[in-house]
Amino acid sequence: MNRFALSDTPFDVATLRAGLLDARVGGYASFEGWVRDHNAGRAVTGLRYEAYVALAQAEGERVLGQACERFDILDARCVHRTGELAIGELAVWVGVSAAHRDAAFAACRWIIDEVKQRVPIWKHETYAQGGADWLHPE
Repeated sequence: MNRFALSDTPFDVATLRAGLLDARVGGYASFEGWVRDHNAGRAVTGLRYEAYVALAQAEGERVLGQACERFDILDARCVHRTGELAIGELAVWVGVSAAHRDAAFAACRWIIDEVKQRVPIWKHETYAQGGADWLHPE
């Protein structure tokens, strides 16, 4: 079972959430990241995500596996979009189920931070004033 996925099409959060629920779950936490209309003082008109697919899948799975070992959680999943996205579109989703909320919240935050830091996914933003930039966290 894959916990991490790349998707070149929009995905349904309710279906993903339902996959995390079972009788042991007492708490669920999620994070949704959307394409915003600005970055670093510049108006953004859209963006494109590109990934080194094989490496992104492997590293994403490592992140989710480490979260399951590191935190007292029952399960965790993450889906990240690739391709062209418009302002307001869902770009990334993380969901975590646990017996208790503290672990779910902590793991959810850790997962999104690690995915953004470690997984080879690059963002190419286009700007209203012209031009474009590739972005990836340091």
